[in-house]
Amino acid sequence: MKIAIGSDHGGYALKMELIPVIEKLGFEVKDFGCPDEKSVDYPDVAFPVAEAVADGEYARGIVVCGTGIGVSICANKVRGIRCALCTDETMARLTREHNDSNMLALGGRIVGVELAKAIVSTWLTTDFSKGTRHIGRIGKIEKYEA
Repeated sequence: MKIAIGSDHGGYALKMELIPVIEKLGFEVKDFGCPDEKSVDYPDVAFPVAEAVADGEYARGIVVCGTGIGVSICANKVRGIRCALCTDETMARLTREHNDSNMLALGGRIVGVELAKAIVSTWLTTDFSKGTRHIGRIGKIEKYEA
């Protein structure tokens, strides 16, 4: 599975900690930026990651900014994206099982490195439960987007 990842300056350090975790899990990962901790606007990174996922070039995407809020708002503006801002492993598991989220947002200044690694690992290794009620709810989202 191919994973797109990107961050602004506030999420750069955490993103760099997460890339090896993703690779160790056996996933191919592409870094959409930013390249360092110099200031960059989060929409300039979040939109390209979300578009790459929505276009099917990447199966899932991870975006990181200081709080995770800005990147999650941007990602969710892209049709076909279901981006969840997660602060613990339970949220990561449930957003995959119930919402079939295709993007994860994290706050580099909110969650610690070890917790973020656990969140990413859980999110990447949890499958969608495909329960009838969950499929129906996602269908309503897709219908609204259309």
